[in-house]
Amino acid sequence: MSLKPFKTIGMGAAFSPNLKANLYEAARLSLFFNCKLVLIHVGEASEDKTKTLKVFLNAFKKDHLNYEVVFKPGDPVASILSATKEKHIDLLILGAVQRERFITYYVGSIARKISRKAQCSILLLIKPSVERVPCQHIVVNGLKDPKTEQTITTAFYVGKQLETEKITIVEEIEQDQIPVKVDDDKSLRRANIMKERIKLRENSRIKEIIEHIPEKYTKDVTIKLQAIFGKQGYSIGHYAQVSRADLLVMNAPSKMTFWDRLFPHDIEHILTELPTDVLILQ
Repeated sequence: MSLKPFKTIGMGAAFSPNLKANLYEAARLSLFFNCKLVLIHVGEASEDKTKTLKVFLNAFKKDHLNYEVVFKPGDPVASILSATKEKHIDLLILGAVQRERFITYYVGSIARKISRKAQCSILLLIKPSVERVPCQHIVVNGLKDPKTEQTITTAFYVGKQLETEKITIVEEIEQDQIPVKVDDDKSLRRANIMKERIKLRENSRIKEIIEHIPEKYTKDVTIKLQAIFGKQGYSIGHYAQVSRADLLVMNAPSKMTFWDRLFPHDIEHILTELPTDVLILQ
């Protein structure tokens, strides 16, 4: 398993009011992860655009930030996806959209299409900031899946680089794993016993994964295991929101199909209403 999952970070550089904040977030992450930063602008190149980007990034000159700017005219989705392949980007940063008159955030149509089609990991930012906001609490999915071990390992790597204080691993358990109809005290006790057995089984599985992660990534951080009975995607999103997590780390779905649009995949629940910044790992 790789403990240096990101070598090149990409960011869609749209000249919007959030440009400076997005650039600062991307630059800081590139420095934290010791990565090259590739800024992708959908549009024609111009001296004014190049100068604007350079002026903003002058703040990181002393840190020897390694970056380049790519101009790609054409369709935004196709242009960004082609740039990620050409530049071998393995983490792409995208901005979320705030719902009008609400404090919730969601993934806009362009970012959502990119999230579905990208072959690299995606970081969705809901509130980019020029001043650094510490990442104190990371929530990561612990569901039983072939990708989960790498996802949890990467979450600890990210936590180490960002000096995170706490990592919570959430095991989402579908209610149908409790095949007991609760209609009296006896059946309620049976259901509770089954739940406790499942929790113990899931905790044992997660602890085994953590044991395989090098100690330098797991020490000096509070680790919590949290089993939740409920719908995948919705449950972990709700938990990340109520626990005020700074980052939610999820497995990327194996493949998005037409049926996932009709019957939403766990990632689709997250994209519809982002609880916090979300890192989707390939």
